[in-house]
Amino acid sequence: MEIAANNPSLKSWVEVPENSDFPIQNLPFGIFKEGGAQRAGVAIGDKVLDLAVLQSQGLFDGLGLPDGIFDKEVLNDFLKLGKATGRVVRNRISELLQEGNDELQNHYALGSILLDQSKVKMCMPVQIGDYTDFYSSEQHAYNVGCMFRDPDNALMPNWKHIPVGYHGRASSIIESGVPIHRPKGQQKPSDDEPPVFGPCKLMDFELETAFITCGGNDLGDSITTAEAEDYIFGMVLFNDWSARDIQKWEYVPLGPFLAKNFASCISPWIVTLDALEPFRIAGPKQEPEVLPYLKYEGNKHFDIDLEVAIQPEGSEEKVVGNSNFKYMYWNMAQQLAHHTVNGCNIKTGDMYGSGTISGPDSSQFGSMLEISWKGTKPVKMPDGSERKFIQDGDTVIMRGHAKQNGVRIGFGEVATKVLPAK
Repeated sequence: MEIAANNPSLKSWVEVPENSDFPIQNLPFGIFKEGGAQRAGVAIGDKVLDLAVLQSQGLFDGLGLPDGIFDKEVLNDFLKLGKATGRVVRNRISELLQEGNDELQNHYALGSILLDQSKVKMCMPVQIGDYTDFYSSEQHAYNVGCMFRDPDNALMPNWKHIPVGYHGRASSIIESGVPIHRPKGQQKPSDDEPPVFGPCKLMDFELETAFITCGGNDLGDSITTAEAEDYIFGMVLFNDWSARDIQKWEYVPLGPFLAKNFASCISPWIVTLDALEPFRIAGPKQEPEVLPYLKYEGNKHFDIDLEVAIQPEGSEEKVVGNSNFKYMYWNMAQQLAHHTVNGCNIKTGDMYGSGTISGPDSSQFGSMLEISWKGTKPVKMPDGSERKFIQDGDTVIMRGHAKQNGVRIGFGEVATKVLPAK
């Protein structure tokens, strides 16, 4: 089915500010709350299109949608209808918003359909059943290997053979704007001293994206790289918080636990893969050659600019890193194919983190561990203070967008303030 909503020449009768993340070519889905129950919406410029009211007014008639599908607290039931249905709905919304179409523009209920984003509260877009985090940026893996192992053997022997990942905690994934408390746990200050307990001293962010699945496979079945994108509805920005000192002590032999499960944060709007279609690019050459089930055809990587900023309490923010999703070694199709090759079943609303996204230049690193190089290169803040890691009162803000031919497809932002340990 044609992705009609992607035409770069499309204009909307809704005013879209210059450099907005949400032109008519984007139309991301989310859940918002305004004066009552949570319900589904789509972003256009500075507005939110209320999909529940839109459906109640008959503007989705003929699309075969179940009654009340958008009058839900999460998008899971809508996503279960499949990617093809999502595309039909997005194309219809694009049609209603296009310049020259007065079907919605002159509708008597327009005031209750088109709302100001500034007057609504954005909520978690999906109920996340399971969450997996990958480790798929070669530069990030190399940097960490250099710091903690040997620069000549920075990558583990399996790294270029499999998309390394681990199962994380879904219950502590939260939306942008929700503050978090500094975690507590065991740390081991030195090899010669016993472990101690207390608040994390090396609080860190990880600049990531995440994809969300629609539909699923049966237990025992696998999803191929050719099929994978049929199960990927869209993407969000993802801050995978990390307690580095807790992680260093606990991660052997099973990997991170308390260092990761205290909080992860996402941006509220799900940008569809359809909206990102024009930004596909070729990925890096993978050597050694991957096994057959990880091979793929076509362009499966995406050119998405990313940035992360720190805002000390009462001060201006400072951008501390810029990266790009194109730097991933393993792409989303390979990640999902590997995840299911053993017969693991996935479900609608599952979330999959990319892993920290770092580029080849030091200005493109995606964590404070790398940016400050394990605390040896402090970063100056606008208020004169320095940061090796994240301090109480700091707000970490991540943003991302793709742009070409005058069209900007953005994600909004994910912002999280760190409060003292309880």
